[in-house]
Amino acid sequence: MKLNQKKTFAGISDKKYTTLDKSKTVLIPVPYDYTQTWKRGSKKGPKAFLSAAEHMELYDIETNSEVYKKGIFLVPSVVNSSISLKKMIEKVYNTTKKYLSKEKFITLIGGDHSISIGSIRAFGEKYTNLSILHMDAHTDLRPIYKGSPYNHACSMYEASQKHPLIQIGIRSMDIVEKKYLQKGNVFYMHEIYKNDLWMQNAIHKLSKNVFISIDIDVFDPSIAPSTGTPEPGGLSWYTTLKFFKQVFKNKNVIGFDIVELLPNQKESSTDFLAVKLYYKLLSYKYTEMSIP
Repeated sequence: MKLNQKKTFAGISDKKYTTLDKSKTVLIPVPYDYTQTWKRGSKKGPKAFLSAAEHMELYDIETNSEVYKKGIFLVPSVVNSSISLKKMIEKVYNTTKKYLSKEKFITLIGGDHSISIGSIRAFGEKYTNLSILHMDAHTDLRPIYKGSPYNHACSMYEASQKHPLIQIGIRSMDIVEKKYLQKGNVFYMHEIYKNDLWMQNAIHKLSKNVFISIDIDVFDPSIAPSTGTPEPGGLSWYTTLKFFKQVFKNKNVIGFDIVELLPNQKESSTDFLAVKLYYKLLSYKYTEMSIP
């Protein structure tokens, strides 16, 4: 199904929940995976995500809410897979900036992790006291990889030079990246497993305004196998939700992206996990909650 203006998130037909002027949230699909270095196919992620969304119940039990009624505007796809990497980042930057100027809550679905470079630039220009919450199996801190500073393996390097970068779920990296780690801001998965206070410690390190970048491979591949670079030993579903609920309660989350969904025709559970995660985060954003 083609990504265009006529399509809506979750197939919502009521225009009062899907038009730009009546929507609090904007969803930007970025079907691009030029820099993928192992399994290719995350350019198909936005299409699979939107397809899975049409099979999701729109009432969230936990928050007792129907957050789609806050309005979700689906932007037509801003790129195609044939444009250059630099051009893609420029288009994502300009599109993010456009909707930020309209005071919308910006969300993106990729695509490989390189799409985050452009959006984080735009958020960084609008918001002071901004930190990046990076959920990933990998640090993505190489200044350059395969001849480009815009590779998905470099997706957090530029951000790390401008903002506090809190990295959660890390369990794989190259030794060259060690020098670029922000001291005390990396929560390795093997340490999370042993530390009951890791959530409180991570939230304490976040600044007032937070952009969240979520690579699907932060989850254990037993629940999210359809991703480009799966790593064993990742986060579980409810642990992740518990953490995000506290982040939204204590900080001003100003946007987020979900990347590296690589659809598998024989296995659609990861597509649905990505959609449920997206909807959960919006529910946490717009619903007052108590934290157990």
